Amino acid sequence: MLDSRMSMRHRLRILLLVLAFAGSALVGAQRSPIVEVYKNPSCGCCVNWVKHLESQGFATRTTNVENIGEVKQKYNVPRQAVSCHTAVVEGYVIEGHVPAAEIRRLLKERPAVAGLAVPDMPIGSPGMEGANARPYNVLTFDKQGRTQVFSTQRP
Repeated sequence: MLDSRMSMRHRLRILLLVLAFAGSALVGAQRSPIVEVYKNPSCGCCVNWVKHLESQGFATRTTNVENIGEVKQKYNVPRQAVSCHTAVVEGYVIEGHVPAAEIRRLLKERPAVAGLAVPDMPIGSPGMEGANARPYNVLTFDKQGRTQVFSTQRP
């Protein structure tokens, strides 16, 4: 009887270890993808946007570039969507101060677009917080340069 109890305890420990390992593997699989950010070395609002992403659970990797226009050209960012920094995540281009929630929505819904953009640098967008915030649009853009409203953000 004593042997069968130890055997039962041993089996229970093994089962708990297997469940713990499986649970930690699932948690690791649900981590946010890395957002590759390209920005000018002296841009403070870009740094603030990266902090916004990180505070929302995204992992980031930042590369400072002297000619951000070359990055925008490489990723075919349309002229009407241009902002101060460009990022790439899971094959999508993220241009400007796009809120983390909209990036998550993009990655969940996976629309057939090249990316998201918040043109210019609207006050009230992540990284551009301040007085006199106004509503602004998050746009999708495709490889032909066409844009469409993805969401409207209100301060």
